[in-house]
Amino acid sequence: MLKLTAFIAGLLFGFGLLLAGMANPGKVLAFLDLAGAWDPSLALVMIGAIGVAIGPLTWARRQSRSVLGSPMQLPVKRELDPRLIGGSLVFGIGWGIAGICPGPAVAILLTGHWQIIVFMLAMLAGMLLFTALETRRPH
Repeated sequence: MLKLTAFIAGLLFGFGLLLAGMANPGKVLAFLDLAGAWDPSLALVMIGAIGVAIGPLTWARRQSRSVLGSPMQLPVKRELDPRLIGGSLVFGIGWGIAGICPGPAVAILLTGHWQIIVFMLAMLAGMLLFTALETRRPH
């Protein structure tokens, strides 16, 4: 049941990304182009997503277990640190250069466009590098 619900959630997420235009690098780059031909439509998508998420997240904070019975795992750390800021900067720079981020990249991977394949390979290399560095970091 857990795998089925994860699959359905992934399909719903991917469909939402496609429907909202988040998987269109041109639309994303137009959204990020504040000084040029700015397209505010993705801001409306983000505001809508926040509005939809507030209720379930508020409910989840009060629960110890998920609907399917797994332990609830929500972030507890609230302070900003250099790792969070650095990771956010790297993510934002990559998003601004490519016009794509990991969720939409997975959603459009099967289109076979070489640019998405290069993006995914670079993303996986970054994840491997992070894992290697993280295992060396004293905790």
